[in-house]
Amino acid sequence: MPRKDPCQKQACAIQQCLQANKYQESMCEDVIREMRRCCDSQAGNSICCSGFKDSKPTENKSNT
Repeated sequence: MPRKDPCQKQACAIQQCLQANKYQESMCEDVIREMRRCCDSQAGNSICCSGFKDSKPTENKSNT
C-alpha cells in the first residue's frame, strides 16, 4: 500500500481555496505559505512538491 503524501493535505487546501476564491492567488496566500513550509521539510518525500518547491512567491512582475 503506497504511503500518503506528507504534503497532500496542503495541496488539497490550495485547490479548495483557489476554487472558492475564483482562482485569485492573493486570497490564498496563507495556504500557499503552508504548502511551501511542507515542501521545505518534505520535498524528497512528497510528489505534491515537484515543481512547487523551487517556485518563488509571485510578486508584481510588471516593469511599467
